[in-house]
Amino acid sequence: MTKPQRILVFFALPLALVASGIAHADSTTGPIITFRKVFKSSYPEFVEIKVSQSGAGTCDIRQLDEQPSPQPFHIDPPLVQQIFDLAAKLHDFQGVDLEVHKHLASLGEKTFEYKNGAEDYQVTFNYTLDPNGAALMNLFENLSQQETDLSDLTRTMQYDVLGVNDVVATIESHYNDHLLPEPAQFIAPLEKLASDPQYMDIARNRARNLADRIRADNPQATK
Repeated sequence: MTKPQRILVFFALPLALVASGIAHADSTTGPIITFRKVFKSSYPEFVEIKVSQSGAGTCDIRQLDEQPSPQPFHIDPPLVQQIFDLAAKLHDFQGVDLEVHKHLASLGEKTFEYKNGAEDYQVTFNYTLDPNGAALMNLFENLSQQETDLSDLTRTMQYDVLGVNDVVATIESHYNDHLLPEPAQFIAPLEKLASDPQYMDIARNRARNLADRIRADNPQATK
């Protein structure tokens, strides 16, 4: 074997092992449920949320002309169980038709996907009247709203001190309308905001009151 050949083997072997490890990891992660929504000329135009049985997942919310940027997130077991139970009622999307089959305006193309090793089932629809399909869609839509609100809160706390109050008011409105599947995730950032004198008193008081409400309504909250 020549020296160049030995060099190629030296680099190729670790790369092959890495690739093998990635493939093995993919095959042992267990089932993953994905919700994808594409709605041109709306905001956001693209939403993709992936959830595993461990509660780990990714969320990619953006416009279509933006680069993909899935962000990691985690949800608690009760919500994970709810997602997978609804998917099971829909036979994990195998051979399921969720479309209402009526002439309706485009409400965005939604896709559910169940993937577990070689198993890969999905269903795409514009609008559904199936109660389990609608419940799962609403749950993912609310998860998307929750992640957007968390992102907005983090961003304004870092870069837009004067805009924080408006964001907290929006979060409060969404909480009142029961649009946040895991509102306890807001407690820590809201309390951090409430204790920081760099923010306006109105924002700090609103954040403190909302955090107290969420904690009182969710006595098992640990976040």
